[in-house]
Amino acid sequence: MELQERLDELESAGIGAAAISYDSPAVLADFAQRRGIDFPLLSDEESEVIARYGILNTVAEEALEEGSDDPDLVAEVARYVSVFGAGQLFVGTPYPGTFIVDGEGRVTSRYFEEFYRERNTTTNVLLKEGIGVSPIEAIEGSSPQLDFTAWPSNTLVGMGTRFSIVIEVRPGENMHVYAPGAEGNGYRVIGLELAPSDMYRLEPVEFPESEIYYFAPLDEYVPVFQEPFTILQEVVMAATPETEETLGDMETITLSGFLNYQACDDAICYLPQSVPISFVLDTEGPDRLRALQ
Repeated sequence: MELQERLDELESAGIGAAAISYDSPAVLADFAQRRGIDFPLLSDEESEVIARYGILNTVAEEALEEGSDDPDLVAEVARYVSVFGAGQLFVGTPYPGTFIVDGEGRVTSRYFEEFYRERNTTTNVLLKEGIGVSPIEAIEGSSPQLDFTAWPSNTLVGMGTRFSIVIEVRPGENMHVYAPGAEGNGYRVIGLELAPSDMYRLEPVEFPESEIYYFAPLDEYVPVFQEPFTILQEVVMAATPETEETLGDMETITLSGFLNYQACDDAICYLPQSVPISFVLDTEGPDRLRALQ
């Protein structure tokens, strides 16, 4: 379990970890033993804490009442409770997500999913919180205009895994690359272009704040990056029965694409570039909590 693997980095950042579910202490103990988990797994069998935090999933209970054949409710069951239909309803479950809580018990940020099978990875949350993490596997590239390091936040993915491709860019001396908004001036904005696939969906690229640069030769103002910066391309693995079956026959999945950019210095604008990038990630099937017999 990734949260267990990242405990040292969390502790170095002053962050503790705990997980809460509606499962019984016996089920949680079995899960912890099987996966080697030594951070607290909290049992909330009556879903009291889950309800107090406002994340109780009520769709399952609604589906068990009269009118459960309503098409809108059936669609909600598939999205919020079970893609396998009402035959596997679990009343009392929370919407999946992560709270970041400060030392005084105040929630400072939260990460939640609409689809119950999608999960933010621990590393992805750390990246969004601006907490530095050590890349597991990285690709490095260099050109006369810039250097870059690219790496996946996670090298093991499964159904519904929400992770990021991280691109750390270091423009060369007196160089800049173009930020969102510069396309209106005819420049190529830096970004990662991954090949589309039914196995995953791509979220919009996350950029840091840019700066406005005055390009004297053309008397224009454009948004650029001149200092080292990082962009995140979030990827969400599909979470359907079809995906589960496909992943069962796969050991790895390959994400391929291009790092696109255009760089300029104070006098020259260089031709747009497309640098090929590819990542091979290991895959895993779901690991559900197993009730003790």
